[in-house]
Amino acid sequence: MAFNIEDIIAQPQLLYIEGYQASSDNATFPVKNPMTGNVLYDCSSATIQDYALAIEKAHVAYQSWSKTSPSARRLIFLKAAEVLESYVDSEAPELLSQEVSATKHWIKVNIHATAGTFRETAGLVTHIKGEIVPADRPGTTILVERQAVGVVFAISPWNAPVNLTARAIACPLICGNTVVLKPSEFSPKCQHLVVKALTAAGLPLGCLGFLPSSSERAPEVTEYAVKHPKILRVNFTGSDRVGKIIAGWAATCLKQCVLELGGKAPVIVFGDANVDDAVEAVVFGALSNNGQICMSTERVLLHKSISQDFKTKLLERIKGLKTGNHLEASDVSISGLITPASATRVLDLIRDAVDGGAKLLTGDLQITGPNKTILAPHVLEGVSRDMDIAHKEAFGPVIILSEFETDEEAITSANDSEFSLCASVFSRDVMRAMDVAKQVRAGSCHINGPTVYVEATLPNGGTGGSSGYGRFGGMAGVEEFTERKIITLARPGLKFAF
Repeated sequence: MAFNIEDIIAQPQLLYIEGYQASSDNATFPVKNPMTGNVLYDCSSATIQDYALAIEKAHVAYQSWSKTSPSARRLIFLKAAEVLESYVDSEAPELLSQEVSATKHWIKVNIHATAGTFRETAGLVTHIKGEIVPADRPGTTILVERQAVGVVFAISPWNAPVNLTARAIACPLICGNTVVLKPSEFSPKCQHLVVKALTAAGLPLGCLGFLPSSSERAPEVTEYAVKHPKILRVNFTGSDRVGKIIAGWAATCLKQCVLELGGKAPVIVFGDANVDDAVEAVVFGALSNNGQICMSTERVLLHKSISQDFKTKLLERIKGLKTGNHLEASDVSISGLITPASATRVLDLIRDAVDGGAKLLTGDLQITGPNKTILAPHVLEGVSRDMDIAHKEAFGPVIILSEFETDEEAITSANDSEFSLCASVFSRDVMRAMDVAKQVRAGSCHINGPTVYVEATLPNGGTGGSSGYGRFGGMAGVEEFTERKIITLARPGLKFAF
């Protein structure tokens, strides 16, 4: 079917509650192309009144959606996967390119990984099981049932806008919950692709609300939704700064959250490692999506015996990567960051480190591009613990190199962080690598592979601190978005000592 992508992008984005509608006060906000700074379209900005309506509609829809058969839910998600994949040949590439400066590689990852998430989630529906527990009390049968909880408030980010939006809503929905979704103000149309696919696949009205808000309104509508008595679960993927605020609001009403926050992933490269493989994994893990991934490699710990070899090969590999404006050169590997402020923040971290004595191995300390968002890869060594870049998440194309001599020193350095999301270990001695992986404080630790790796089946998340808590993915996700319900059956005529 023919379509005009310019018309699709320029069309105003509405809220979706029980259909498409403007915000209650008709307010909008501009969504801009991060590479050019030009306004792409105007997006409706949801109010507290809009959130109140969406939560109420979701609560009503939950009564029937939670009672639908497993097969009915499965079919919707399988169909949605097919619908979503069809967007690769229509609006998805241009939307991702225009809204979040996605390169060709990142566009494919977003769409195909999302379809995989839908299919894997569809398969979970018949694994939402309870159990029968033996009872000490005579004449008693104990059932433990796993039930949907109700309305879930989901907040998904811009950096993998399609994939992470699907992750935020798919498992809650397949479990029988309904969802009110707050997308990022940077990428509403990309995130709306997920909503569009599910509604096209037959998801009933009211089961999924889509309520973007301007950055000015975000704090008040988010606090309102988190504290709303009919919101029974909250999930958020984003920065540790905002995650702490959301956790604080949820704590006031003792509400359970899944928070997947930041990372500062370490990679340990031992002296017996395949250096070529380690370099390839570090470049992929550190520079995919311009370093704007919570799992991005930020710290590389090198055994002294292979340190120089690794550095030489790393710098050569990075030299071969093309950085630039993806709108002008489609073959770039590294494009722009999400805002000029983001690029400035990352460069300030690098400059502060260099001013403090760190050595810059590659990088020009320049921000370029029509909107000042393009930052080339930078590699540092000699970073001390008192430098901000040593412990703050960079979320940009930056790699910090350091050296170690013993396994214990490597483990200590890897764990010297408030973040706990993921890590990697490189060694030809797999048993040694396994022993070290078990001691690294991280929700996932990959042996001889990049830090940027997750599949829909895996229980992805941190182990506390600035990476948050709770797990997305597989049966771990089912456990997060359902409740265990104890049901006991007593035979007539039971006598009790009283």
